[in-house]
Order: sequence, then structure tokens, then C-alpha cells
Amino acid sequence: MLARVSTFAIDGFASRRVSVEVDLRTGLPAFTIVGRGDAAVRESRERVHAALLNSGFAFPQRRITVNLAPAHLRKIGPGFDLATACGVLAASEQIPSAALERWAVFGELGLSGDVRRCRGVLAVAEGTRRDRIAGLIVPRECAREAALVDDVVVAGVSSLRQVAALLRGGEVPELPALAPAPKRDAPAEQPDLADVRGHAGAVRALTVAAAGGHNLLLSGPPGTGKTMLAARLPSVLPPLTRAEAIAVTRIHSIAGMYTGQELIRRRPLRAPHHTISPSGLVGGGMLPSPGEASLAHNGVLFLDELSEFSRSALEALRQPLEDGTVAIVRRQRTVMFPTRFQLVASTNPCPCGHAGSPRCRCTEADMARHRRKLSGPLLDRMDLIVPMPRPAAEALDGGPTTSSAEVLAAVLEARERQAERLAGSGLTTNAALSPRLLREHVCADAAAHALLRGAYERGTLSARGHQRVLRVARTIADLEGSACVRAHDVKEALGLREEHAVEGARAA
Repeated sequence: MLARVSTFAIDGFASRRVSVEVDLRTGLPAFTIVGRGDAAVRESRERVHAALLNSGFAFPQRRITVNLAPAHLRKIGPGFDLATACGVLAASEQIPSAALERWAVFGELGLSGDVRRCRGVLAVAEGTRRDRIAGLIVPRECAREAALVDDVVVAGVSSLRQVAALLRGGEVPELPALAPAPKRDAPAEQPDLADVRGHAGAVRALTVAAAGGHNLLLSGPPGTGKTMLAARLPSVLPPLTRAEAIAVTRIHSIAGMYTGQELIRRRPLRAPHHTISPSGLVGGGMLPSPGEASLAHNGVLFLDELSEFSRSALEALRQPLEDGTVAIVRRQRTVMFPTRFQLVASTNPCPCGHAGSPRCRCTEADMARHRRKLSGPLLDRMDLIVPMPRPAAEALDGGPTTSSAEVLAAVLEARERQAERLAGSGLTTNAALSPRLLREHVCADAAAHALLRGAYERGTLSARGHQRVLRVARTIADLEGSACVRAHDVKEALGLREEHAVEGARAA
């Protein structure tokens, strides 16, 4: 007797349909699983065996062969348990095989027959809709997560017996009730730009970065507020769109970091420690998993004390920053993860942090070693490089430059202009503009082009830097409500980058 059950394998950020084929034949009792499964898949034989018996079903004393097709695709994790058990039940005629044709099945089994949570359920639900399968059977704990995908009937089950009852014609269980929403912090307790004193230029740079999704590097001595300012960036970023929220929730689900019931609506802010490895930062491992760059997708990746990160880790960021995706190759297998994040970093100007002041005791050799930690190509990918000197004493006692609410209002207006201009392109910010779209959507007057041409001819900008300055100028124009990029927009964009771009190129 042969039975087939549809399920899905998580392959990087994607889900791939897998057909679990179960064949029962006469012969010495045996239970074999083939199809490139990892240790968790091979161990499912014992979980399925015990779960069937402890749930009151008969375990066929025959030769059982389970094939996970396609055979070339690597199968990872315990999510195939439930589909394998359903296949055994259908092949032994304990449940009707025809009922499985309209369902995909995904979940881990306990020895008692209970169905347990698995990572990646949202990706599985999206695959179910993509492959036009009518319904999806998942652990009850994950039912709300799967139901975030429209046009899929979701059956949340808690035991193998409940699955069998459903496939025998029982009613689809109702989705579990939403858990009470946690109490939100009072607005006054949220980090606000009103706390910042004496850094009007840096606050302006943060506003431009938030409005256009640009990368930002803050440079200054210790204690001047670099980390404080970066921590307030999320307060001036717009909420996620539904498409962005689904992508963020999906990547966190695949990473096993999502246990909620609703879409993640806040942009992620990831701040890894400087001892992180290259694979921890961009993803990797024997079984490829997303790194901090992917967990920051559609959000912010904050690297505090940038010069303390290993050079290999920082260089690994160059391709994800440019392409918005990272490809990880392991054992002739390539998986892709999205990395469309906004990079915000802080660094000291020298090892002691007090370059240019009498307190600095660093030698030229110390300064040279410090500069070499940050390569020119990496600095060239920073749109804004802003100095943060010590504020004056009177500035510390003065009032705030602005508040997060005021900046957020300006950012939302600028983002609306970008969304209208980029409608249909799949992009939402100026920072993501390709060279073709940059030429198509950025209208600059003759004086603006002359300023850019002069900077490029002086050698202070690379070709990449030329494009990045133009993107930043477009954002500055959006903040001012201008349809065309003017000379003073380009001048401000150059002022936020040009001098430091020269220093980075010399250090490369």
C-alpha cells in the first residue's frame, strides 16, 4: 500500500514542497527513511513509532519505507514527523488516503502523540498558498502564525488523534483565541530625541538617514552620545508595511525567534557584540541559519564600536549591504537570506578616542593601525559619516533640538513622496535605488550636477560614492518637499560625507 502526504522543507528563506511517500510491503518488520534527511529526520522513526502506539493506533508490523521527495533537497528538523505519521496511518488504512489530498501537514511529534511547535510555520503557510493546497495542519501553538497568510484553511491540532479525527471527516478546529496584548510602555518611557543635547548636526543626519533608509556612521570620542543617538533611530522610523511585516515575521520564525500570534510591526533593531564571527553576522553554520544581518531585515543593524569588530566580519557585510541578500554555500547547497537593513555604526577617531585633543596619546603608528581596521570599500558604502565632538557645556544645560514626534512627522512625509515616486518598483526608499532607477527618478538641476562633477573630478568620490551622494540629496529634497534636487541639497549631502570619504580612501 502506498500513501502520499504533502509537507514543506525550510530552505533558507524559502519553503520547498516535499512529498512524503510511505510504502508498506510484506517482509521482515523494518522502518526506513530515505531522501537526504538530517539526524532529526532519521530520529523521527522512534518518535513516530511511539506516538502511534501511545495514541491508540496500530503500528504495522511490515516493511515500511518512507521517501522524502525530491531526494536532492536537504531535509532538516523534526517538522516532518506529523506528515510521516499520517502517511503510515494512510498506508495502513487507518485513515482515508483521499482526505490527505487537500491538506499539507507540518509539525513535530512527542512520544505521547502530542503535536509540538516547529520553526518556520509562516514560510510553510506561504508555500501552501503558493502551491494551491487548500488547507494546512499545524501544531495548535502555531495556528495563529499560519493564519497570518490569507486564503489557506488552517487546522491547529494538539494531538495525533485529533489529526486522525479531522481526516476522517471531523470539523476543522477553531483557531485559538488571541492572547491578551501586553501592556505597552508609556510614550514618555520610550527613547526620544528630546533627550539629546548639543548635536544638531548629528540629529539632522539621523533625520536624513531615517527618511531615506541610508547607512550612517557616527564618529567621536567616548561619551559624546553616539550610542544614545543611534538607540533613538527606531523612534523616528515609520511602521512596517504588511509586506515588510510578513518578511520580518517569516525570518524570525525560521530562526526560531518568533512565538507570537500577530505580525511583527516594529522594525527590528539588532545590536550584536563586537566579538561576533562573520557567520554570526551574515549567516552560516553547518546547517545554514540567518545571521544578524538577516534578523535586521527591514530594520536597523547597529554596530557599536565599529573598529573593534574583526575585519573579516566587517568585510563580510560588503556584499549584503550592496545586494540586499546574502548567499551561503555549504556542501554544494546554496541558501539565500534577505539583508535589506539600514546600517548604523559608531566608532572612535583613534584607539584612545580623543584624537585632536591634548588628552590623546596615540602615536602615528597607533592611528594608522586604527584606520586600517575600517577599509575604504566599507566606508564607501556608508552614505553619511558624521562627526560627534564633545558638546559645549552650555548645550548640555539647554533645551532639546527637536523631538522624535517632530522628526517622525517629517520622515513620514518624505517616505510618502518616495513611495508615490517608486510605486510599482517594489522599492520604498531612496537608499535602495538602482543606478537605472536613480537616473529615472532623480531630477537634478545643472548646478547640482556641477557640484557632483567637481567632487568626482577632485577624486573625493568614487563612482559608488557619486551615486550614494545623489541618493542622499534626493532624500534631502524629499524632506523639503522639492520635486527636483537642487545645488544646496547636493552641497549638504557632500558635507555629510565628502571629507570623511577621502580619509577612508586613504586608509584603504
